[in-house]
Amino acid sequence: MKYNTQSKKLIVPEYGRNIQGLVDYAMTIEDREKRNFYANVIVYAMAQVNPGVKESTNYKHKLWDHLFIMSDYKLDVDSPFPKPIPEEVESKPERLNYKSSVIRFRPYGKLIENMIDKVIELPEGEEKKTLIEMIAQHLKKSYLQWNINSCDDEMILSHFEQLSHGQLKLNEDFKLHSTKKLLNDHSSGKNKNYSQQQQNKKKQNNKSKK
Repeated sequence: MKYNTQSKKLIVPEYGRNIQGLVDYAMTIEDREKRNFYANVIVYAMAQVNPGVKESTNYKHKLWDHLFIMSDYKLDVDSPFPKPIPEEVESKPERLNYKSSVIRFRPYGKLIENMIDKVIELPEGEEKKTLIEMIAQHLKKSYLQWNINSCDDEMILSHFEQLSHGQLKLNEDFKLHSTKKLLNDHSSGKNKNYSQQQQNKKKQNNKSKK
């Protein structure tokens, strides 16, 4: 018996060993027309095996690129897209130089600090007021994901004031959402996403049966 630990390492593992086997077989087909037909069948099968790839833009182009990569760029077929160049695919991206910056409150991250700075610059008005309240609510939601046991409204509002350098003001009657509501909303969102994923899988299965 041949175990996976003894098998050849998969070049693009998300499609599995069976798809890799189809690619290997395609390279042995001498008739070009037949080889082209077989390549299209493989690309269709790849989309069924890994339906998540359809969520990316230009996913068909990506599938054909993966087909050539799995053949080690040796498969000679007529592709509807330019063939990938090995040097471009396999070259490592240049290292980015990030600005060194201190995050004042780790639960919120640098992005929310940058957002607050942008809102400070906005002219006074209803839009700015709405954004200020949304940011304050988001701070509590983010902190609960960081530490659910030590989150109170006074602390969140104090963090908000510090992050905005006292330049963003909330209305006196403003109140943060309750912890229970935020946790329920987060849980409902996860369940909704899971339900949507299941529906998408069901649709894909029904299409493949037709």
